[in-house]
Amino acid sequence: MPSPKRQRNAPSAFKLLDYRARGLLDYAYMRLNKFLAAATGMGRRTADAAIQARRVQVNGSPAQAGQSVTTADSVTLDGKLVVISEETVTIMLNKPIGYVVSRNGQGSKTIYDLLPAEYQRLKPVGRLDKESSGLLLLTNDGQLANELTHPSRQKIKVYEVTLDKPLALLHQQMITDYGILLDDGPSKFQLERLTVKSREKWKIIMHEGRNRQIRRTFKALGYTVTQLHRTQFGSYYLEPQTAAGDFTRVEA
Repeated sequence: MPSPKRQRNAPSAFKLLDYRARGLLDYAYMRLNKFLAAATGMGRRTADAAIQARRVQVNGSPAQAGQSVTTADSVTLDGKLVVISEETVTIMLNKPIGYVVSRNGQGSKTIYDLLPAEYQRLKPVGRLDKESSGLLLLTNDGQLANELTHPSRQKIKVYEVTLDKPLALLHQQMITDYGILLDDGPSKFQLERLTVKSREKWKIIMHEGRNRQIRRTFKALGYTVTQLHRTQFGSYYLEPQTAAGDFTRVEA
């Protein structure tokens, strides 16, 4: 497991364009709560609470709610310098069933319970619901996240699903040829049988990823998805030997 990275000095103004490209800065300044969230991994509400509790200082003075900072400012939290890492990090996690893709699980276990401290600030690229498993990318590279999730990019996603009963040939053709009309529009994707003898186990290939789209598509036809496991997202593949809950760092 990679060792924690040593804290770097505050970045210079020349890093501003790089931060913009990664989605860390919108303009020449950033709201303080957003800066704290990007630098530490805490949520913005938690950052606001820290500001209100006077735990945050900007250039030696207590921070104010709604304040903005630039790369020229020195920000401290509980007396320790806070900076946004210059290094981009991406990991592939084999998300287990029962974990939510959120920092606040509201009583449920979260994917961040699986990660060491140095990866707590990474943000998920896309989502998998609590009862789904498989490949989940986390990164601090805003450019990569946008490349993978923007609708115009049409990145391939591959899943393995198990249904509660055999999928009728007619329903297979309806999904692949015409699509199933859902509340948020038609749902259409490719279906391939995982085994010759079973019509309950399927490989799904799609280029979009609306909320619970696969589950809702089969439910509209009277089926229940009992297992849903993602194996590919764009050019990223989950190695079969990766155990549930394990992760690997993506090398640039």
